[in-house]
Amino acid sequence: MSDLIVSSYNIHKAVGTDMRRDPARTVQVIREIGADIVALQEVDRRFGDRKGVLDPDMLRNDTGLMPVALTNRLGARAHGWHGNLLLLRGAEVEDARAVTLPGLEPRGAIIADIRINGQPLRVIAAHLGLLHQSRLLQARFLSKAIEEGDGRPTLVMGDFNEWRLGAGCSLMPLRRELRAVKRSAQTIASFPAQMPVLPLDRIIGCRRAEILDLRAHDSVLARKASDHLPIRAALNLPRAQSAVM
Repeated sequence: MSDLIVSSYNIHKAVGTDMRRDPARTVQVIREIGADIVALQEVDRRFGDRKGVLDPDMLRNDTGLMPVALTNRLGARAHGWHGNLLLLRGAEVEDARAVTLPGLEPRGAIIADIRINGQPLRVIAAHLGLLHQSRLLQARFLSKAIEEGDGRPTLVMGDFNEWRLGAGCSLMPLRRELRAVKRSAQTIASFPAQMPVLPLDRIIGCRRAEILDLRAHDSVLARKASDHLPIRAALNLPRAQSAVM
């Protein structure tokens, strides 16, 4: 078996709860987490030239994480896709694509097929919409992306803007492939950062990608750096995989 540390973090465009934009502080929080795979949300400005808010060189030098390169971006100065950025440590990217999610708001996701520690894995990084009906459409879209894979284990991470479990959960279309909806599903409160009560951020694995030790990364710096706390978990993958080698 293999354990990796994975994390999801809505960085709120590097604007903290003190209303200051401080990208260096954001990078320091990412370094604190020490994850091998990180899904970031809100790394780009939402309007205008969509300029990224982080320093890519500082991010690489201080954390050892490398961003997944994307051919599609909404602006030449953007870091990611609709604010999503996927960071990896010591992984080979076999394929990565940026997709636009359906719904009333402009939303997107990154779907990356990677090999890490010699093991194949599909990682989906997404930021779902604020409206329940939009999230249903987006969950249906992502469920098809999972089903169309080559059989490798799947990890889905991001800010899903959903706190409910059970029948009222907007992630119901994912229930066949992922442990996302049952009341026994793992969630952890991450919003608002200074007094977390809502589990808006999720790390979800399939049956062959077991999520262990899910927790919020609750440090003094993390409580100031964004309105969301980062969440992190251990990802357990079986060594023998049935995916195409």
